[in-house]
Amino acid sequence: MFQDPTFWVAVAFFGFLALITYFKAPALIAKQLDDRADRIKTELDEAQKLREDAQALFADYQRQQRDALKTADEIVARAKEDAEILRKESIAELENSLARRQELAEAKIRQAEEKAVAEVQNIAVDVAIAAAGKLMTDGLKEDQSEALVEKSIKDLSSQLN
Repeated sequence: MFQDPTFWVAVAFFGFLALITYFKAPALIAKQLDDRADRIKTELDEAQKLREDAQALFADYQRQQRDALKTADEIVARAKEDAEILRKESIAELENSLARRQELAEAKIRQAEEKAVAEVQNIAVDVAIAAAGKLMTDGLKEDQSEALVEKSIKDLSSQLN
């Protein structure tokens, strides 16, 4: 039995186990494993907390993005409304300006017509005076003078038109 190598391997094995037990190696190993398990649990808890924080930040950014898009849509809608109001005001102002210019042009036309009528009347008076003067100087007979006056009146109407 002392010659058998298996016996000595068994004795060395049990001696090794006794030595490990004497120095409390299982407790140390268990303590290290427990410490490692605690560290891993702490890291997992920390990772879970970081994940929750990241999800909260993501949700906050999504909400901010939705709010920003909503605000942008409101700004665009308000800008469109303002542009429409400005367009309507510009059209109204242009129409008013055109109406004023048309009234001014019509007034100038009326003044020009009145001036032309006055000039024609002055010309007619001058023609009548000249005809009367000619009749007086020529000493026309009354029937000839009446015919001349009627002819002048007819010529005057064609000159007025």
